[in-house]
Amino acid sequence: MALSMDKLLGIQQYTLGIRTQRAELIANNIANADTPGYKAKGLDFQQALAQAQRGIQSHSLARTHEKHFSVEISPQGQEKFRVPSQPDTGDGNTVDVQVEQNLYAKNALEYEMTMNFLNGKISGVKKALGSGQA
Repeated sequence: MALSMDKLLGIQQYTLGIRTQRAELIANNIANADTPGYKAKGLDFQQALAQAQRGIQSHSLARTHEKHFSVEISPQGQEKFRVPSQPDTGDGNTVDVQVEQNLYAKNALEYEMTMNFLNGKISGVKKALGSGQA
């Protein structure tokens, strides 16, 4: 009987990559909080997850010359500019550090929750596979 990782892990395996990308975006926002003209970015998690569920894994770029490298691009969630919740301070920066820190903490908890879920699934499979040995 073949073991399908997609059936075993479900959509949770894709959420890790999306949560990682989201953490990078939020960290960039926090790092650029004092950069004039910087626009805070966010990630549409539901859109990215739907894209992963549809099975869009990668796209190959066409090689136009034999010396070109073969390249595959894995699609990621679409970055979008965040609607500012505070009035413009005059420098055009739309980052609200408190909002970004809260989003980062929430994302970190969700990432940890997903990791714990996947660890539980993998531990269960390891236990099931090991139970046949004696």
